[in-house]
Amino acid sequence: MYKYFISAIIISLYMSGPTAAQFIARQHTVKDLSSGTTWLRCSVGQAWDPAFDTCTGEIVKLDQTQISFAIKEAKRQLGGNWRLPTRDELEGLVCDACPPPKINSKYFPNVSPEAYWTSDKNVLNPKTFWSVNFMTGHSYSRFFPYQFLPVLLVEAD
Repeated sequence: MYKYFISAIIISLYMSGPTAAQFIARQHTVKDLSSGTTWLRCSVGQAWDPAFDTCTGEIVKLDQTQISFAIKEAKRQLGGNWRLPTRDELEGLVCDACPPPKINSKYFPNVSPEAYWTSDKNVLNPKTFWSVNFMTGHSYSRFFPYQFLPVLLVEAD
């Protein structure tokens, strides 16, 4: 009887996949155990509401110039040392099995199903930046610094 119970546990752990145990939530932040990064759970413009365990407010889309102001404000309001994520870091949040937005909504509620800024420029076309699109889960390098996209922030080490 115990071997069936242990087998059922192993199968359920295998079926739940690595994303089920990838994150640990701590109020307005999430620790990504696979990369070691700490994220703000809400997009810029939103605020964490602990009573409802979600992000509230309107997402503010920013251009590359405005992002530095948003980072300074996040540091002032929340403490910590925040920055724009790299392409690899943001791609690490993509949940292929999730419906759009392709991100684990338990840990990142109310993320918009669209492209989000990364800090990485395209090496072949340095006038454009990489983005990760949470509608499709794909990355694109077609946005110019003057365009407006949503932002998730990650804690700098």
